[in-house]
Amino acid sequence: MVTLFQALVLILNVIWFVMIAHIIMSWLINFQVLNLRQPLVAQIWFGLNNLLEPIYGRIRRFLPDTGGLDLAPLVAFIILIIIRQALFNNAAFFYGNSF
Repeated sequence: MVTLFQALVLILNVIWFVMIAHIIMSWLINFQVLNLRQPLVAQIWFGLNNLLEPIYGRIRRFLPDTGGLDLAPLVAFIILIIIRQALFNNAAFFYGNSF
């Protein structure tokens, strides 16, 4: 069970870092530090979009239209933090109550 706990934590950490990279890259693109005409930048950007759009799309269905402000990444972060905290709060289940 410890391996399952560690695998879940690893998956949540990977999702966390992919979301951070996507958000930082969106800022850099919007402030014209990065240019989507560069092949490497475009490939990374579209790859991150393809990874995260299924998550963000489901969240956007429930959010009100805010124009140019996309709150889906913020809501996804909050959900990720809640899941991660719930996982750590129930770590004793994975460690056999010896935690």
